[in-house]
Amino acid sequence: MNNRQKSKELIEKNKQWIPGGVVSLNRKSEPNICFTEGQGSRVKDLDGNEYIDYQAGFSASFLGHNDPDVNAAVAETMNSNALLMGAGPTDLEGELAQLFCEAIPGVDSVQICNTGSEATYHAIRIARTVTGKDHVIIMQGGYNGWHNDVACNVISSKEAVGPRVSPGEYPFDAISAGIPESAKHLVHIINYNDLDSVEYTLKRYPVACILTEPILQNIGVVKPLKGYLQGLRDLADAHDFLLVFDEVKTGFRHALGGYQSICGVTPDLSTFGKAVANGYPLGVIGGKKEYMDYFNHPDKDKKVLIAGTFNAFPLTTAAAIATIRKLGSEEHQVYDHIEHLGRMLEDGLNEIFADFDLDVVVARQGSAFCTYFMDHAPVDFHDILEHHDFEFDRAYRLKLIEKGVFNFPLPIKQGSISYAHSEEDIELTLKATRAVMEELLTPVAEDHKITP
Repeated sequence: MNNRQKSKELIEKNKQWIPGGVVSLNRKSEPNICFTEGQGSRVKDLDGNEYIDYQAGFSASFLGHNDPDVNAAVAETMNSNALLMGAGPTDLEGELAQLFCEAIPGVDSVQICNTGSEATYHAIRIARTVTGKDHVIIMQGGYNGWHNDVACNVISSKEAVGPRVSPGEYPFDAISAGIPESAKHLVHIINYNDLDSVEYTLKRYPVACILTEPILQNIGVVKPLKGYLQGLRDLADAHDFLLVFDEVKTGFRHALGGYQSICGVTPDLSTFGKAVANGYPLGVIGGKKEYMDYFNHPDKDKKVLIAGTFNAFPLTTAAAIATIRKLGSEEHQVYDHIEHLGRMLEDGLNEIFADFDLDVVVARQGSAFCTYFMDHAPVDFHDILEHHDFEFDRAYRLKLIEKGVFNFPLPIKQGSISYAHSEEDIELTLKATRAVMEELLTPVAEDHKITP
């Protein structure tokens, strides 16, 4: 698959009109591949190459590309002539809100926006209004959007992150220019799975909220240690700040009730996006009624603004309704199918890696997976920086792409299985993985293997 000339030509052409040649610079990679078609678990590029897709629109296409049931709901809504009314409520937004509240244990009411970034922006505003405090705690290596309070320390270098000192006072390694210095001083970056750093920060700053993915999935799949999420809940209750779960990636991928329904910890607010509408652009903020009602507070000095011409746009709302209904369908058994494929992939990868003299661990939660080239599952971003072989990871990803298995060619980015994947897809992926490993490394002879 070395022939991607048309993709190269397209990005160069686009650079005449678009800075960088692509409208979201998070999509830029090397190689830059222009995908023109997606169907189920497969995608095709401009040059006609086909791939088994595990990037899934940064994990948004949970049911698979162009899911027929979701597309049918969108088409029906489009043909109804009830598109952008621009005034008053709609029946679709009410139906989606009800489905959300019935599905998510920690959600009493919701507001609908267009992206996960918008949702986290609103969550921080509510937290600051409710608590009267301004400071925010976020996680090292997490991604919560593009706005000033969270656009930092995503996949930073060792030099930018610094050593494990001064918890809550890591440098604000901005991923964007134009962020005021005053805003940076209100944001405290700590390591995930580190309750001591939370307490350290709480003693020094008036914290309005902690915003975290319940599983860090921007840097692969980093799971919470036992008691960590409950510890955050306890600290929030004791110190009068809000606990916000960013479930833009974990929500709906791991359970219809979000990851909070798995871990048994209820946040004050939650944000959702991506998989909730199977790739159609939609974000949701939901939570406890006492906090969500600040969007409609009778006191104008306490009322948190939410506005947007395209909020709950009928086509995307219809897509979300169809997605949630399919995820909860007894007929489709989406989560059972996904777990079966996820286990099949994890077991197969472990069997392959056991044949090579290499430190490697497969981290997985349901449909989300990541292969770390280190000798243990990571607990935070510093752990990854100190132990993961980034160079090997990149070589591994590039070779898989050449063999028709696509995940984003950036080390430690999560892979995503969709409902549309099949056992055959997994078998082909494993076959390609073994071939890649044999090209990169020499298998260990049978008489030199260590038997557990």
